Amino acid sequence: MGTWFIICLISLIVIKSLIGFIRGEKGRFGPRMLESQFSFEIFYTLLITYGIVIIGFGMIYFILSFDQAILIENGEHRDVGVLGSLIHSVYFSGVTLLTIGYGDITPIGVGRLIALIEALIGYVLPTAFVLRLVQYSNREREY
Repeated sequence: MGTWFIICLISLIVIKSLIGFIRGEKGRFGPRMLESQFSFEIFYTLLITYGIVIIGFGMIYFILSFDQAILIENGEHRDVGVLGSLIHSVYFSGVTLLTIGYGDITPIGVGRLIALIEALIGYVLPTAFVLRLVQYSNREREY
């Protein structure tokens, strides 16, 4: 009973802090006051960019699947229809970009190189947006 109470209390504190961060409220952290910076413009741009990359790489996997099998599920090639292939391609693209894969669908052949490039983009994108947010924050402080 006590463990659940502590978990709920910590969850509420984290949720309250996150909501405050998004609203741009100032929070206390140690002896200094921290000003939170949240840019909806950068956040929406990040979401749209991720969506475009997932759909774009999904289409690459989908188009290449017509010529040859580049994605196999659970170690074997499955014949699925056009819609099934499209769903598998976009799912694999999203999982590769966001989590580096679960292992349920694996690439073979040239698909491995494409998945490697997509995973690299998945690592670089957040860094680029964090740097943009820092740059945006520094520019606001100057004015």
